[in-house]
Amino acid sequence: MTSAAEPLHTAITRRNCLLPPLLGLGLLSIGEQSWAGGQIEEPLIDSVRTALSSAVHNAAPPIPEFATTEQRLNYLRWLGAMSERLKRKKADLETRKEFLQTVWYESKRAGLDVALVLGLIQVESNFRKYAVSVVGARGYMQVMPFWTRVIGDGDAGRLFHMQTNLRFGCVILRHYLDREKGDMFLALGRYNGSRGKPQYPDAVFANKRLWEFVATAK
Repeated sequence: MTSAAEPLHTAITRRNCLLPPLLGLGLLSIGEQSWAGGQIEEPLIDSVRTALSSAVHNAAPPIPEFATTEQRLNYLRWLGAMSERLKRKKADLETRKEFLQTVWYESKRAGLDVALVLGLIQVESNFRKYAVSVVGARGYMQVMPFWTRVIGDGDAGRLFHMQTNLRFGCVILRHYLDREKGDMFLALGRYNGSRGKPQYPDAVFANKRLWEFVATAK
């Protein structure tokens, strides 16, 4: 895990403010259920806007660093196992490896469970880079374009860039988790705009189980 995870968690913890919820499920195919809700953009207090903007703009590359050889080996085992599971969604090996490495990096950087982020991506976009919901949410983690204006550079087209989309999604979910004092059920509800309702969190938790990995020493 890189040292970038700690500054992000510190920067967006202990903030008491209103933040607009992310939109939910991207369109997967005709007839498939969508979890998208009716979200409203709400104002951010300056301190939170600054913290989230800083977290999004940190330009650290997604290169994993490890304190021990065993940690690196476990990461490589994880990468191999997840690559095999993702093969049906992304046929090209190098594409899968780049995607998984970036998900791992951005999840760890935000202090999030990698399996949960992968489960959320499966629910939101079914791993489709260019997924767009009926209300305009974009990319893997279905980020609404207004986020690029609120805490980004205003270029909504960048939400189709892999690392940009994953970074926005992870940073915002981390903030919601801090607001909810570690309650992931409620944080996911905020992410989807359905706080307190079980359907969306339950769907993410169910998909999380598909991406869990137990590190083993050899």
